[in-house]
Amino acid sequence: MITAKLTGHIWATRKADLLNGYKLMQAEIIGGGTDTGKKIIVVDIISAGIGDRVVVTTGSSARRMLGNDDMPVDAVVVGIIDEDCDFE
Repeated sequence: MITAKLTGHIWATRKADLLNGYKLMQAEIIGGGTDTGKKIIVVDIISAGIGDRVVVTTGSSARRMLGNDDMPVDAVVVGIIDEDCDFE
C-alpha cells in the first residue's frame, strides 16, 4: 500500500466497459521513497475528494477490492488518512 494525495478528477469519454460506474482520479504519491511525486490514476470506491490524503492499494489486491480479477485496474483508494501516526 502507498499513501497519496488526490489532485484531480479523470474524465474518460471512452473506457473499458468494466470501468463504467467507477470514479477515476489522479493522485500524487506522498509516501516517501523514490516514487514520491509520481502521479498515478486510481479508482475511488470510498468517495474521497480532491485534496484528501489517502491509502492506495495496487496490483491484484486493487482488483480484488473491486471483486473482479479481470478489471483493467492497478490502483484503488481504500482509505482516507485523518492524521499521521508516528509508530517509532
